[in-house]
Amino acid sequence: MRIVVVGLGKVGRALTAQLTAENNDIVVIDQNPELIEDIVNIYDVRGVPGNGGCYEVQKEAFEDGADLLIATTSSDEINILACLVAKKLGTQHTIARIRNPEYEKQLHFMRDELGLSMVVNPEKATAREIARVLRFPTAIKREQFCRQRFELIEYRLADDNPLVGLQLADLYRNIRVKILICAVARGSETIIPTGSTTLQAGDKIYLTASACDLESFFRKLNLFKAKANNVMIVGASRMTYYLVKELQDIQKRVTVIDSNAARCQEMSEKFPGVLVIHGDGADAELLSEERITDMDAFVALTGLDETNIILAMYASQMNSCKVVAKINRNSFAELATAKGMVDSVVSTASVTSEAIAMYVRAMQNSFESENIKTLHSLVGGRVEALEFNVAPGLPFIGVPLKDLILRKGLLVAGIVRRNGQPVIPSGNDALQEGDDVVIVTTDATLHSLRDIVVK
Repeated sequence: MRIVVVGLGKVGRALTAQLTAENNDIVVIDQNPELIEDIVNIYDVRGVPGNGGCYEVQKEAFEDGADLLIATTSSDEINILACLVAKKLGTQHTIARIRNPEYEKQLHFMRDELGLSMVVNPEKATAREIARVLRFPTAIKREQFCRQRFELIEYRLADDNPLVGLQLADLYRNIRVKILICAVARGSETIIPTGSTTLQAGDKIYLTASACDLESFFRKLNLFKAKANNVMIVGASRMTYYLVKELQDIQKRVTVIDSNAARCQEMSEKFPGVLVIHGDGADAELLSEERITDMDAFVALTGLDETNIILAMYASQMNSCKVVAKINRNSFAELATAKGMVDSVVSTASVTSEAIAMYVRAMQNSFESENIKTLHSLVGGRVEALEFNVAPGLPFIGVPLKDLILRKGLLVAGIVRRNGQPVIPSGNDALQEGDDVVIVTTDATLHSLRDIVVK
Protein backbone atom coordinates (compact mmCIF):
# COMPACT_ATOMS: atom_id res chain seq x y z
CA MET A 1 0.00 0.00 0.00
CA ARG A 2 1.06 3.61 -0.63
CA ILE A 3 0.88 5.44 2.70
CA VAL A 4 1.78 9.02 3.64
CA VAL A 5 2.63 9.73 7.29
CA VAL A 6 2.48 13.45 8.16
CA GLY A 7 4.31 14.39 11.36
CA LEU A 8 7.27 12.55 12.85
CA GLY A 9 6.63 12.83 16.55
CA LYS A 10 6.41 9.74 18.76
CA VAL A 11 3.22 8.49 17.07
CA GLY A 12 4.49 9.16 13.55
CA ARG A 13 7.77 7.37 14.19
CA ALA A 14 6.04 4.39 15.81
CA LEU A 15 3.68 4.10 12.84
CA THR A 16 6.51 4.37 10.32
CA ALA A 17 8.37 1.54 12.03
CA GLN A 18 5.29 -0.69 12.12
CA LEU A 19 4.08 0.01 8.58
CA THR A 20 7.49 -0.41 6.94
CA ALA A 21 7.85 -3.77 8.68
CA GLU A 22 4.73 -4.83 6.77
CA ASN A 23 6.30 -3.90 3.39
CA ASN A 24 4.21 -0.82 2.63
CA ASP A 25 5.45 2.01 0.38
CA ILE A 26 5.85 4.84 2.90
CA VAL A 27 6.49 8.56 2.40
CA VAL A 28 7.01 10.68 5.52
CA ILE A 29 6.38 14.43 5.68
CA ASP A 30 7.65 16.77 8.39
CA GLN A 31 8.72 20.41 8.60
CA ASN A 32 11.97 19.41 10.34
CA PRO A 33 14.52 18.22 7.72
CA GLU A 34 16.71 16.65 10.42
CA LEU A 35 13.85 14.38 11.53
CA ILE A 36 13.26 13.43 7.90
CA GLU A 37 16.93 12.58 7.39
CA ASP A 38 17.05 10.58 10.62
CA ILE A 39 14.06 8.39 9.81
CA VAL A 40 15.05 7.89 6.15
CA ASN A 41 18.41 6.55 7.36
CA ILE A 42 16.71 4.10 9.74
CA TYR A 43 13.82 2.83 7.61
CA ASP A 44 13.26 2.12 3.94
CA VAL A 45 11.07 5.18 3.32
CA ARG A 46 11.09 8.36 1.27
CA GLY A 47 11.02 11.74 2.98
CA VAL A 48 9.53 15.08 1.93
CA PRO A 49 10.33 18.13 4.11
CA GLY A 50 7.54 20.70 4.38
CA ASN A 51 4.03 21.43 5.64
CA GLY A 52 1.83 18.33 5.38
CA GLY A 53 -1.22 20.53 4.83
CA CYS A 54 0.30 21.98 1.65
CA TYR A 55 -0.94 20.73 -1.74
CA GLU A 56 2.49 20.90 -3.41
CA VAL A 57 4.20 18.99 -0.60
CA GLN A 58 1.65 16.16 -0.71
CA LYS A 59 1.84 16.08 -4.50
CA GLU A 60 5.58 15.48 -4.22
CA ALA A 61 4.86 12.44 -2.03
CA PHE A 62 2.41 10.75 -4.43
CA GLU A 63 1.37 12.84 -7.42
CA ASP A 64 -1.94 11.04 -7.98
CA GLY A 65 -2.68 10.49 -4.28
CA ALA A 66 -1.88 7.64 -1.92
CA ASP A 67 -4.02 4.75 -0.67
CA LEU A 68 -3.94 6.24 2.83
CA LEU A 69 -2.76 9.42 4.55
CA ILE A 70 -2.19 9.49 8.32
CA ALA A 71 -1.82 12.96 9.86
CA THR A 72 -0.19 12.88 13.32
CA THR A 73 1.30 16.37 13.78
CA SER A 74 0.93 18.22 17.08
CA SER A 75 -1.70 20.51 15.49
CA ASP A 76 -5.27 19.21 15.13
CA GLU A 77 -6.00 21.86 12.50
CA ILE A 78 -3.02 20.91 10.31
CA ASN A 79 -4.02 17.25 10.59
CA ILE A 80 -7.55 18.04 9.39
CA LEU A 81 -6.24 20.24 6.58
CA ALA A 82 -3.76 17.55 5.49
CA CYS A 83 -6.62 15.05 5.22
CA LEU A 84 -8.75 17.47 3.15
CA VAL A 85 -5.84 18.13 0.76
CA ALA A 86 -5.21 14.40 0.44
CA LYS A 87 -8.84 13.86 -0.56
CA LYS A 88 -8.47 16.44 -3.33
CA LEU A 89 -5.37 14.58 -4.56
CA GLY A 90 -7.33 11.33 -4.85
CA THR A 91 -6.40 9.66 -1.56
CA GLN A 92 -9.40 7.55 -0.60
CA HIS A 93 -8.62 6.91 3.09
CA THR A 94 -7.47 9.52 5.62
CA ILE A 95 -6.79 9.30 9.35
CA ALA A 96 -6.33 12.35 11.61
CA ARG A 97 -4.99 12.57 15.13
CA ILE A 98 -7.31 15.01 16.92
CA ARG A 99 -6.64 15.71 20.61
CA ASN A 100 -8.62 18.80 21.59
CA PRO A 101 -11.60 17.93 23.85
CA GLU A 102 -13.54 20.82 22.25
CA TYR A 103 -13.66 18.85 18.99
CA GLU A 104 -15.19 15.81 20.70
CA LYS A 105 -18.77 16.90 20.00
CA GLN A 106 -18.19 17.28 16.26
CA LEU A 107 -16.34 14.06 15.44
CA HIS A 108 -19.42 12.75 13.62
CA PHE A 109 -19.41 15.90 11.45
CA MET A 110 -15.69 15.53 10.76
CA ARG A 111 -16.03 11.94 9.61
CA ASP A 112 -19.15 12.47 7.50
CA GLU A 113 -18.82 15.99 6.13
CA LEU A 114 -15.02 16.27 5.90
CA GLY A 115 -14.58 12.70 4.70
CA LEU A 116 -12.21 11.51 7.43
CA SER A 117 -12.02 7.72 7.50
CA MET A 118 -10.90 7.60 11.12
CA VAL A 119 -10.25 10.02 13.98
CA VAL A 120 -7.79 9.03 16.70
CA ASN A 121 -7.46 10.78 20.05
CA PRO A 122 -4.28 9.40 21.69
CA GLU A 123 -4.98 10.77 25.15
CA LYS A 124 -8.56 9.52 25.19
CA ALA A 125 -7.57 6.06 23.90
CA THR A 126 -4.80 5.79 26.49
CA ALA A 127 -7.13 6.92 29.28
CA ARG A 128 -9.55 4.15 28.30
CA GLU A 129 -6.71 1.63 28.50
CA ILE A 130 -5.84 2.83 32.02
CA ALA A 131 -9.49 2.67 33.08
CA ARG A 132 -9.74 -0.94 31.82
CA VAL A 133 -6.79 -1.93 34.00
CA LEU A 134 -8.24 -0.16 37.05
CA ARG A 135 -11.41 -2.21 36.65
CA PHE A 136 -9.27 -5.39 36.86
CA PRO A 137 -6.16 -4.38 38.86
CA THR A 138 -4.76 -7.93 38.98
CA ALA A 139 -3.65 -7.44 35.36
CA ILE A 140 -0.69 -5.46 34.07
CA LYS A 141 -2.59 -4.85 30.85
CA ARG A 142 -6.13 -5.76 29.82
CA GLU A 143 -7.64 -6.07 26.36
CA GLN A 144 -11.17 -7.03 25.30
CA PHE A 145 -12.44 -8.94 22.28
CA CYS A 146 -15.69 -10.18 20.81
CA ARG A 147 -17.92 -7.38 22.11
CA GLN A 148 -16.28 -7.62 25.57
CA ARG A 149 -17.23 -11.29 25.99
CA PHE A 150 -13.58 -12.32 25.91
CA GLU A 151 -10.64 -10.93 27.88
CA LEU A 152 -6.90 -11.06 27.33
CA ILE A 153 -4.72 -9.96 30.22
CA GLU A 154 -1.00 -9.61 30.86
CA TYR A 155 0.28 -10.85 34.22
CA ARG A 156 3.75 -11.21 35.78
CA LEU A 157 4.70 -14.25 37.91
CA ALA A 158 6.46 -13.29 41.15
CA ASP A 159 8.84 -15.74 42.82
CA ASP A 160 6.18 -16.93 45.28
CA ASN A 161 3.37 -17.24 42.70
CA PRO A 162 1.59 -20.63 42.91
CA LEU A 163 1.78 -20.98 39.10
CA VAL A 164 5.60 -21.10 39.14
CA GLY A 165 6.81 -24.60 38.23
CA LEU A 166 3.42 -25.65 36.84
CA GLN A 167 3.31 -27.43 33.50
CA LEU A 168 0.51 -26.05 31.34
CA ALA A 169 -0.88 -29.52 30.63
CA ASP A 170 -1.73 -29.69 34.37
CA LEU A 171 -3.28 -26.24 34.56
CA TYR A 172 -6.96 -27.14 34.22
CA ARG A 173 -6.66 -30.23 36.39
CA ASN A 174 -5.10 -28.16 39.21
CA ILE A 175 -7.19 -24.98 38.98
CA ARG A 176 -10.46 -26.28 37.43
CA VAL A 177 -11.16 -23.02 35.56
CA LYS A 178 -11.22 -22.76 31.77
CA ILE A 179 -8.50 -20.28 30.86
CA LEU A 180 -5.75 -20.42 28.25
CA ILE A 181 -2.20 -19.13 28.54
CA CYS A 182 -1.58 -18.10 24.94
CA ALA A 183 1.85 -16.42 25.17
CA VAL A 184 4.80 -16.28 27.54
CA ALA A 185 7.48 -13.57 27.59
CA ARG A 186 10.66 -14.87 29.27
CA GLY A 187 13.43 -12.29 29.15
CA SER A 188 14.06 -11.58 25.46
CA GLU A 189 12.39 -14.86 24.46
CA THR A 190 8.77 -15.03 23.28
CA ILE A 191 7.00 -18.38 23.57
CA ILE A 192 3.71 -19.54 22.06
CA PRO A 193 3.30 -22.29 24.65
CA THR A 194 2.32 -25.95 24.39
CA GLY A 195 1.13 -28.34 27.08
CA SER A 196 4.76 -29.17 27.95
CA THR A 197 5.69 -25.55 28.73
CA THR A 198 6.58 -25.02 32.39
CA LEU A 199 6.06 -21.57 33.92
CA GLN A 200 8.98 -19.85 35.65
CA ALA A 201 9.33 -16.98 38.10
CA GLY A 202 9.61 -13.67 36.26
CA ASP A 203 7.58 -14.88 33.27
CA LYS A 204 5.10 -12.44 31.82
CA ILE A 205 2.08 -14.53 30.80
CA TYR A 206 -0.90 -13.67 28.60
CA LEU A 207 -4.19 -15.30 29.57
CA THR A 208 -7.48 -15.49 27.67
CA ALA A 209 -10.88 -16.33 29.14
CA SER A 210 -14.26 -14.81 29.83
CA ALA A 211 -14.24 -12.03 32.46
CA CYS A 212 -16.08 -14.30 34.89
CA ASP A 213 -13.59 -17.17 34.48
CA LEU A 214 -10.61 -14.86 34.84
CA GLU A 215 -11.93 -13.53 38.14
CA SER A 216 -12.63 -17.08 39.32
CA PHE A 217 -9.12 -18.19 38.30
CA PHE A 218 -7.36 -15.49 40.30
CA ARG A 219 -9.69 -15.93 43.28
CA LYS A 220 -8.75 -19.61 43.45
CA LEU A 221 -5.09 -18.59 43.51
CA ASN A 222 -5.83 -15.96 46.21
CA LEU A 223 -4.41 -13.31 43.87
CA PHE A 224 -7.57 -11.41 42.91
CA LYS A 225 -7.69 -7.64 43.47
CA ALA A 226 -11.06 -5.88 43.50
CA LYS A 227 -11.80 -2.81 41.39
CA ALA A 228 -9.88 0.30 42.43
CA ASN A 229 -12.32 2.64 44.19
CA ASN A 230 -9.89 5.28 45.54
CA VAL A 231 -7.62 6.60 42.79
CA MET A 232 -4.85 9.21 43.02
CA ILE A 233 -3.60 10.84 39.80
CA VAL A 234 -0.51 13.05 39.64
CA GLY A 235 -0.61 15.41 36.67
CA ALA A 236 -3.68 17.37 35.48
CA SER A 237 -3.00 16.76 31.79
CA ARG A 238 -5.40 16.34 28.89
CA MET A 239 -5.15 12.58 29.43
CA THR A 240 -6.18 13.11 33.07
CA TYR A 241 -9.32 14.91 31.84
CA TYR A 242 -10.35 11.85 29.82
CA LEU A 243 -9.37 9.42 32.58
CA VAL A 244 -11.34 11.29 35.27
CA LYS A 245 -14.32 11.29 32.93
CA GLU A 246 -14.02 7.50 32.54
CA LEU A 247 -13.60 6.97 36.28
CA GLN A 248 -16.48 9.26 37.23
CA ASP A 249 -18.74 7.28 34.92
CA ILE A 250 -18.08 4.22 37.11
CA GLN A 251 -18.33 6.24 40.36
CA LYS A 252 -14.72 6.07 41.54
CA ARG A 253 -13.38 8.53 44.13
CA VAL A 254 -10.58 10.51 42.50
CA THR A 255 -7.82 12.82 43.78
CA VAL A 256 -5.79 14.86 41.26
CA ILE A 257 -2.53 16.63 42.16
CA ASP A 258 -0.75 19.16 39.93
CA SER A 259 1.74 21.99 40.45
CA ASN A 260 0.08 24.23 37.84
CA ALA A 261 -2.59 26.43 39.46
CA ALA A 262 -4.42 27.16 36.20
CA ARG A 263 -4.73 23.48 35.31
CA CYS A 264 -5.98 22.72 38.82
CA GLN A 265 -8.61 25.48 38.55
CA GLU A 266 -9.76 24.17 35.17
CA MET A 267 -9.93 20.58 36.42
CA SER A 268 -11.95 21.51 39.54
CA GLU A 269 -14.42 23.51 37.41
CA LYS A 270 -14.96 20.65 34.98
CA PHE A 271 -15.23 17.98 37.70
CA PRO A 272 -16.78 19.40 40.90
CA GLY A 273 -16.85 15.96 42.52
CA VAL A 274 -13.08 15.44 42.20
CA LEU A 275 -10.62 16.49 44.92
CA VAL A 276 -8.04 18.66 43.11
CA ILE A 277 -4.86 19.56 45.01
CA HIS A 278 -2.50 22.33 43.90
CA GLY A 279 0.95 21.09 44.89
CA ASP A 280 4.05 19.11 43.97
CA GLY A 281 3.04 15.52 43.26
CA ALA A 282 6.63 14.42 43.84
CA ASP A 283 6.54 15.70 47.43
CA ALA A 284 6.37 12.65 49.73
CA GLU A 285 4.94 14.74 52.57
CA LEU A 286 2.08 16.00 50.38
CA LEU A 287 1.33 12.48 49.14
CA SER A 288 1.21 11.30 52.73
CA GLU A 289 -1.11 14.16 53.73
CA GLU A 290 -3.45 13.22 50.89
CA ARG A 291 -3.50 9.62 52.20
CA ILE A 292 -1.66 7.78 49.46
CA THR A 293 -1.55 4.76 51.79
CA ASP A 294 -5.37 4.51 51.58
CA MET A 295 -5.44 4.49 47.79
CA ASP A 296 -6.36 1.43 45.74
CA ALA A 297 -4.63 2.86 42.67
CA PHE A 298 -1.99 5.46 41.81
CA VAL A 299 -1.58 6.85 38.27
CA ALA A 300 1.46 8.94 37.25
CA LEU A 301 0.59 11.18 34.27
CA THR A 302 3.10 14.03 34.44
CA GLY A 303 4.85 15.20 31.28
CA LEU A 304 8.17 13.59 32.26
CA ASP A 305 8.81 9.85 31.92
CA GLU A 306 11.51 9.98 34.60
CA THR A 307 9.16 11.59 37.14
CA ASN A 308 6.42 9.07 36.36
CA ILE A 309 8.81 6.15 36.90
CA ILE A 310 10.05 7.46 40.25
CA LEU A 311 6.51 8.26 41.45
CA ALA A 312 5.32 4.81 40.38
CA MET A 313 8.20 3.11 42.23
CA TYR A 314 7.38 5.12 45.36
CA ALA A 315 3.65 4.31 45.19
CA SER A 316 4.45 0.61 44.66
CA GLN A 317 5.68 0.47 48.27
CA MET A 318 2.19 1.34 49.53
CA ASN A 319 0.35 -1.83 50.51
CA SER A 320 -1.21 -3.50 47.45
CA CYS A 321 -1.79 -0.25 45.57
CA LYS A 322 -2.26 -0.70 41.81
CA VAL A 323 0.28 1.51 40.00
CA VAL A 324 0.08 2.80 36.42
CA ALA A 325 2.61 5.12 34.76
CA LYS A 326 2.65 6.90 31.40
CA ILE A 327 6.05 6.25 29.84
CA ASN A 328 6.41 7.29 26.22
CA ARG A 329 10.07 6.50 25.65
CA ASN A 330 10.40 2.84 24.61
CA SER A 331 13.78 2.26 26.25
CA PHE A 332 12.48 3.58 29.59
CA ALA A 333 9.27 1.55 29.35
CA GLU A 334 11.15 -1.68 28.59
CA LEU A 335 13.56 -1.12 31.49
CA ALA A 336 10.77 -0.24 33.95
CA THR A 337 8.70 -3.33 33.09
CA ALA A 338 11.59 -5.79 32.66
CA LYS A 339 12.93 -4.98 36.13
CA GLY A 340 9.45 -4.93 37.66
CA MET A 341 9.91 -1.30 38.75
CA VAL A 342 6.48 -0.28 37.45
CA ASP A 343 3.40 -2.50 37.46
CA SER A 344 1.51 -1.20 34.40
CA VAL A 345 2.95 1.07 31.71
CA VAL A 346 0.97 2.95 29.05
CA SER A 347 2.22 4.85 26.01
CA THR A 348 0.16 7.16 23.83
CA ALA A 349 2.34 6.33 20.82
CA SER A 350 1.82 2.58 21.09
CA VAL A 351 -1.94 2.87 21.78
CA THR A 352 -2.41 5.18 18.78
CA SER A 353 -0.22 3.20 16.38
CA GLU A 354 -2.03 0.01 17.38
CA ALA A 355 -5.44 1.53 16.59
CA ILE A 356 -4.26 2.83 13.22
CA ALA A 357 -2.48 -0.45 12.39
CA MET A 358 -5.79 -2.28 12.82
CA TYR A 359 -7.41 0.02 10.24
CA VAL A 360 -4.50 -0.44 7.83
CA ARG A 361 -4.57 -4.22 8.21
CA ALA A 362 -8.29 -4.26 7.44
CA MET A 363 -7.67 -2.18 4.31
CA GLN A 364 -5.03 -4.64 3.12
CA ASN A 365 -7.31 -7.62 3.57
CA SER A 366 -8.75 -8.75 0.26
CA PHE A 367 -11.45 -10.87 1.97
CA GLU A 368 -13.88 -8.16 3.01
CA SER A 369 -15.99 -10.49 5.15
CA GLU A 370 -12.91 -11.59 7.07
CA ASN A 371 -11.58 -8.18 7.98
CA ILE A 372 -9.76 -7.94 11.30
CA LYS A 373 -12.25 -6.70 13.89
CA THR A 374 -9.79 -6.08 16.71
CA LEU A 375 -6.00 -6.06 16.93
CA HIS A 376 -3.75 -5.77 19.98
CA SER A 377 0.04 -5.91 20.21
CA LEU A 378 1.60 -8.00 22.98
CA VAL A 379 5.15 -8.54 24.28
CA GLY A 380 6.37 -5.18 23.01
CA GLY A 381 4.95 -5.76 19.53
CA ARG A 382 6.52 -9.20 19.07
CA VAL A 383 3.12 -10.93 19.28
CA GLU A 384 -0.31 -9.92 17.99
CA ALA A 385 -3.77 -10.94 19.12
CA LEU A 386 -6.34 -10.56 16.34
CA GLU A 387 -10.09 -11.05 16.25
CA PHE A 388 -11.71 -12.35 13.05
CA ASN A 389 -15.26 -13.22 12.11
CA VAL A 390 -15.73 -16.68 10.58
CA ALA A 391 -17.31 -15.91 7.21
CA PRO A 392 -19.12 -18.30 4.86
CA GLY A 393 -16.80 -20.18 2.53
CA LEU A 394 -13.90 -20.61 4.94
CA PRO A 395 -12.47 -23.97 3.81
CA PHE A 396 -11.98 -25.46 7.28
CA ILE A 397 -15.37 -24.63 8.86
CA GLY A 398 -16.48 -27.61 10.95
CA VAL A 399 -13.02 -29.24 10.95
CA PRO A 400 -11.74 -30.02 14.49
CA LEU A 401 -8.72 -27.90 15.39
CA LYS A 402 -6.67 -31.04 16.07
CA ASP A 403 -7.02 -31.95 12.38
CA LEU A 404 -5.70 -28.60 11.14
CA ILE A 405 -2.01 -27.95 10.51
CA LEU A 406 -1.65 -24.48 11.99
CA ARG A 407 1.20 -22.18 11.09
CA LYS A 408 4.17 -22.17 13.43
CA GLY A 409 3.99 -19.60 16.23
CA LEU A 410 0.20 -19.40 16.12
CA LEU A 411 -2.56 -20.34 18.56
CA VAL A 412 -6.36 -20.27 18.42
CA ALA A 413 -6.84 -18.53 21.76
CA GLY A 414 -10.60 -18.22 22.00
CA ILE A 415 -13.93 -18.58 20.21
CA VAL A 416 -17.20 -16.77 20.82
CA ARG A 417 -20.15 -18.60 19.28
CA ARG A 418 -22.98 -16.88 17.44
CA ASN A 419 -25.14 -17.10 20.58
CA GLY A 420 -22.48 -15.23 22.61
CA GLN A 421 -21.05 -18.28 24.38
CA PRO A 422 -17.26 -17.92 24.97
CA VAL A 423 -15.22 -21.10 24.37
CA ILE A 424 -11.64 -21.87 25.37
CA PRO A 425 -10.88 -24.17 22.45
CA SER A 426 -9.61 -27.73 22.70
CA GLY A 427 -8.51 -29.96 19.84
CA ASN A 428 -12.07 -31.24 19.43
CA ASP A 429 -13.60 -27.80 18.90
CA ALA A 430 -14.18 -26.47 15.38
CA LEU A 431 -14.87 -23.05 13.91
CA GLN A 432 -18.46 -22.45 12.81
CA GLU A 433 -19.91 -19.83 10.49
CA GLY A 434 -20.66 -16.63 12.41
CA ASP A 435 -18.15 -17.32 15.20
CA ASP A 436 -15.73 -14.66 16.37
CA VAL A 437 -12.27 -16.13 16.88
CA VAL A 438 -9.15 -14.75 18.60
CA ILE A 439 -5.80 -15.71 17.06
CA VAL A 440 -2.50 -15.11 18.86
CA THR A 441 0.54 -15.15 16.60
CA THR A 442 4.16 -14.08 16.27
CA ASP A 443 3.50 -13.33 12.58
CA ALA A 444 2.91 -9.57 12.43
CA THR A 445 1.72 -9.76 8.81
CA LEU A 446 -1.30 -12.05 9.27
CA HIS A 447 -4.17 -10.51 7.31
CA SER A 448 -6.75 -13.28 6.87
CA LEU A 449 -8.22 -16.11 8.89
CA ARG A 450 -7.59 -18.34 5.87
CA ASP A 451 -3.85 -17.89 6.44
CA ILE A 452 -3.74 -19.56 9.86
CA VAL A 453 -3.34 -23.01 8.29
CA VAL A 454 -0.40 -24.37 6.32
CA LYS A 455 -1.55 -24.78 2.73
